Amino acid sequence: MITVNLYYKGAHGSARAFAKEMEESGIADSIRKEPGNLRYQYFQPLNDQETILLIDSWTDQAAIDAHHASPMMAKLAALREKYDLHMTAERFVSENIGTDEQFIRK
Repeated sequence: MITVNLYYKGAHGSARAFAKEMEESGIADSIRKEPGNLRYQYFQPLNDQETILLIDSWTDQAAIDAHHASPMMAKLAALREKYDLHMTAERFVSENIGTDEQFIRK
């Protein structure tokens, strides 16, 4: 699994407005239905009202490449421009080398 944390930074609430429009327009749901998508969720840091975090997980690089080539990317890019957002990213690749299950309280 590949997870990308995308931080959308704007001004005057633009990042939050972007995430709201992504959800209300159905773009986010369409991305969630793409083959290989495992997670597509927005969050807001408690200490930064001008940033939105997107946690975006995919089965593999081929699924990400297909997503980047999809018509959904043009819609997403247009919204980024509309809200004048700037981004930073972190990428993580999961490995099945053990479990932290003993530390998780359910």
